[in-house]
Amino acid sequence: MMNKIGFDNEKYLRLQSEKIKERIDFFGGKLYLEFGGKLFDDYHASRVLPGFKPDSKIKMLSQLKDEAEIVIVISAADIEKNKMRADLGITYDVDVLRLIDAFRGYGLYVGSVCLTHFASQPSAVAYQKKLESLGLKVYRHYPIAGYPSNIPFIVSDDGFGKNEYIETTRSLVVITAPGPGSGKMATCLSQLYHEYKRGIKAGYAKYETFPIWNLPLKHPVNLAYEAATADLQDVNMIDPFHLEAYGITTVNYNRDVEVFPVLNAMFDKIIGESPYKSPTDMGVNMAGFGIIDDEVVSEASKQEIIRRYYAALCQRRQGIADDEECLKIELLMKQAGITVDDRKVVSAAKVKAEATGEPAAAIELPDGRIITGKTSELLGPSSAMLLNALKALAGIDDKKELIKATTLGPIQDLKVNHLGNRNPRLHTDEVLIALSICAAEDPDARAAIEQIHNLRGSEVHSSVILSHVDKNVFRKLGVNLTCEPVYETKSLYHK
Repeated sequence: MMNKIGFDNEKYLRLQSEKIKERIDFFGGKLYLEFGGKLFDDYHASRVLPGFKPDSKIKMLSQLKDEAEIVIVISAADIEKNKMRADLGITYDVDVLRLIDAFRGYGLYVGSVCLTHFASQPSAVAYQKKLESLGLKVYRHYPIAGYPSNIPFIVSDDGFGKNEYIETTRSLVVITAPGPGSGKMATCLSQLYHEYKRGIKAGYAKYETFPIWNLPLKHPVNLAYEAATADLQDVNMIDPFHLEAYGITTVNYNRDVEVFPVLNAMFDKIIGESPYKSPTDMGVNMAGFGIIDDEVVSEASKQEIIRRYYAALCQRRQGIADDEECLKIELLMKQAGITVDDRKVVSAAKVKAEATGEPAAAIELPDGRIITGKTSELLGPSSAMLLNALKALAGIDDKKELIKATTLGPIQDLKVNHLGNRNPRLHTDEVLIALSICAAEDPDARAAIEQIHNLRGSEVHSSVILSHVDKNVFRKLGVNLTCEPVYETKSLYHK
């Protein structure tokens, strides 16, 4: 299934754009548009829907940049616990700065940052000062007792009324965040309350790619979304409000279903009657209509579930995930009818490691070939595998030595004798730099370097947890990595 397209991105963008414009016209005045998932680097969507472009949403939004402004929401609780974006390897608070720069790069106006779940956490207070020193407006939203069930209290001056009103100047206000669970919807609802108090007409809609409402509840695409949010304990479910109102079965998730009565109460206060009869109604998700090959997206989604499982296992080993998260994904794997053996590179890496008695790695190239790498005195298994893969792509004899020992020696000497590294083996970034140097005089090395872009979309598995350096290299190369939840050494401290 590798490299097969299962999703029509252009059709999706056309339908999505039309739907959002319809919703803006419906409310007429001001629209708060909650953007779920990643706004311009939705790699999860591109993995489970082959053909989906990671920057699709931002390209569409940039067409509305003259009437749109962005509010970035981040949970103070996530700042306090240094929550990470696993796909980028950076914390949420750092990602906010990255997002602001990226939005500005597209010509979009970032109006402010909102700190949700604010309870005077020291790190959140310091973060606000940092943002303000950078010239950014910052607002605070506070925890509300009984949220989301105690509607009379929530929709009052003691509930949403205590939140700071976010000053906005444009008709389309996009509410986004570094990741799920940041409080985007609550921010929108709070703003609607304050707009109502000021006599300003405003509406709300949600742009959430997953779960896909018009796919079956247990479709692999929707199961993959549950796996991706296992740490949040999100659960896909039949939308009971939609079923009751229309007699039609659609899929939503628990947080939206739970908060829907609050949304209804908000609209009742604003315009006398809610325009929505269900959480599905409030969404503007057309992704399901972009699927052109169900078999392709189903297989891609199953592979994503396995990758999420290995990520959870490694995070548990590192002490940043619990058993419950791993057990939930195990259940999802059973529902999808898959095991780790359905990821081909897993067994290939394990067999190589058992044969050599040392850590090993395996890569499945986009054309389906599987290449392995073993540990040696000069190279780590990931570095060896990377070189072997580039040779295979370039049609170079496997026995060809692309990097001379005379080149590797000085690098190892620098690492061990001057930079304080105990491990003389070269990491993947060091190998690629060395290969680039050799490419200046060696045609084979040059041919190998020219194949780097063809690694994108490959699958890699390591028999041990890799260093952050190697993980980042594979991420930048567009390679999907998984690791066994095992450290290479028995040390207590691991870089």
